[in-house]
Amino acid sequence: MPGFHSADRRVFTRMCPEQGGELTILSVSKLTDVPKRILIGRALRSDRLGETLLPKRIALPVFASDPLSSVAYAPGEVLLVLSIAGVSAYHFSPWIALAVVVLMFTVVASYRQNVHAYPSGGGDYEVATTNLGPKAGLTVASALLVDYVLTVAVSIASGIENLGSAVPFVVEHKVFCAVAVIVLLTLMNLRGVKESGKLFAIPTYVFVAGVFIMIAWGAYRGLVLGDHMRAPTAGYEIKAEHQGLAGFALVFLLLRAFSSGCAALTGVEAISNGVPAFRKPKSKNAASTLAAMGILAVTMFCGIIVLAMTTKVRMAENPAHDLLDKGVEVGSGYVQNPVISQVAEAVFGDGSFFFILLAAATALVLFLAANTAYNGFPLLGSILAQDRYLPRQLHTRGDRLAFSNGIVLLAGAAILLVWIYGADSTRLIQLYIVGVFVSFTLSQTGMVRHWNRHLATEKDQTKRRQMVRSRAINTFGAFFTGLVLVVVLGTKFTHGAWVALLGMVIFYAVMTAIRKHYDRVSEEIAAPEGPSDDSVRPSRVHSVVLISKIHRPTLRALAYAKLMRSDTLEALSVNVDPAETKALQEEWERRGITVPLKVLDSPYREITRPVIEYVKGLRRESPRDVVSVIIPEYVVGHWYEQLLHNQSALRLKGRLLFTPGVMVTSVPYQLESSEVAKKRARKRQDWNAPGSVRRGPAQERTHEPSSKN
Repeated sequence: MPGFHSADRRVFTRMCPEQGGELTILSVSKLTDVPKRILIGRALRSDRLGETLLPKRIALPVFASDPLSSVAYAPGEVLLVLSIAGVSAYHFSPWIALAVVVLMFTVVASYRQNVHAYPSGGGDYEVATTNLGPKAGLTVASALLVDYVLTVAVSIASGIENLGSAVPFVVEHKVFCAVAVIVLLTLMNLRGVKESGKLFAIPTYVFVAGVFIMIAWGAYRGLVLGDHMRAPTAGYEIKAEHQGLAGFALVFLLLRAFSSGCAALTGVEAISNGVPAFRKPKSKNAASTLAAMGILAVTMFCGIIVLAMTTKVRMAENPAHDLLDKGVEVGSGYVQNPVISQVAEAVFGDGSFFFILLAAATALVLFLAANTAYNGFPLLGSILAQDRYLPRQLHTRGDRLAFSNGIVLLAGAAILLVWIYGADSTRLIQLYIVGVFVSFTLSQTGMVRHWNRHLATEKDQTKRRQMVRSRAINTFGAFFTGLVLVVVLGTKFTHGAWVALLGMVIFYAVMTAIRKHYDRVSEEIAAPEGPSDDSVRPSRVHSVVLISKIHRPTLRALAYAKLMRSDTLEALSVNVDPAETKALQEEWERRGITVPLKVLDSPYREITRPVIEYVKGLRRESPRDVVSVIIPEYVVGHWYEQLLHNQSALRLKGRLLFTPGVMVTSVPYQLESSEVAKKRARKRQDWNAPGSVRRGPAQERTHEPSSKN
């Protein structure tokens, strides 16, 4: 309904016919306020939004935890694919790592141009919409929304598997544990971006430091001490599915391994989407964070690949049958640990302090890698809601100034995906990175057009040289990411990428339908130009006061109705109990109430249907007239008092709201318990209109949404 938002529910309403038919109101916050404050903290004022902005040291773990943590599983995905051709194919892994590094630096350099040109937080969506049109922008948005959901699912599933190598209970209850972690992360993010960033910073930096120490110590042992470090799987053999691949088959295998290694790039775009969350100068700080993220991720990825080759790590897609220990299959009881765990065991030693520290930090940072999506998805959802492609509630900021509805929506989608795929990272990762490379390619293409448009009007030679250099970077980025997108689609489509594409299509269709709905409603309710048209004014107003007993709320409602000076006024009661109805009529006459009382018969003891039919009858008799239904209600202050009343009035009001030409007015009467509750609430320092609609501040945008999709 136009102008009504589901978030604006401060009260529940109910009707109790046996006690007068009046409504009662109960504050929802009574039931939820205390646990809500315990879980997410006290509500923040809107003018404190600036205090939630992030310095670079906090922004790095908040927005870059996904690409930083992906080095924990991306090298393993490369080796898993290469194992199809046996151990002999492992010697291609350094070259694949080199290709991933070139791609990473290309994407980082390209996105540094984005954050300077479009600092408003729209990121890829804004770039594509502005330069390529609304359809391209919506395609990018669909791809990113799918990728953010997959980021949470893959990161949590991978973290569960890493933790499961040390805690058997986790492996035995993977789905339950994964869902529990998602719920915990959701609560942490509902506390606010800055608060969650502080919580996530320590394990992220511990993980980064642990990986660098592992690389440095491994290099020292191998190059200086001459130690022969061996992974726990170094003595295993791999039963190749396709021995001696050559020609096109080998090229296809290498391309598939490269596409799996590209998982290291997921989340790079989150910084460009999160520029508004940085402290000033926003663009400069975001660009610096991008550069730091790229250098750290590339170094860790290459270091783990080299150590995996040095320690002779062995991985297989089906380890129970493809891994052989002295010619015998390891069997279904074997648990294949991730590459980073095997390398850490070889470098530090099993059970050593640094091994345990890195294993714990790896599992934790993989859980926290989902935080990249928890910051990107709600912000993108807010911008899409502002452009009327998603429900407007996603543009609402919660108590802690975070986009709470977007956070909850992301968590629900990720939980569904984890449940469907059994928290299996190997199956989930096949769906991964398709969406992110769609957004990469369209974004960089849009940036090329952006620079072309500015070069057509720019006369300053210094600025023109800068623009030409930026255009060259974005052109190479568009070509390279487009090529990778083709590779990813070609190598992963049958392995699960089609599911991600289907999700993108569904998101695109839903957002298109939502935009059409909002456009249609806007046209329908738009105010006419010029002076108001007198012909649309109702000719008369019929006021109807719903009652079942005579008491103070009823008398107040009648007094209010008289003040409205309607053309006609009558009291309306439904006869569900003849004895009570007779008593009502007698008291009505005894008191000499001048408002006529009309009683509707209800042989089946219904309340809603007779009232609706009577009101519709008034409308049929005079279509140009308006019927004003006035409902007396009393307000209670305790949750247990609400249990004493039923939902008749709630259904009645819902039906009346859908009846053309009918206005519904509530006349509240506050009981003593409600007054006590109100005073108690006002004494609390953190009382902040529980349940009221909240809106995020308008984003600075470089374009206005078009009126048509």
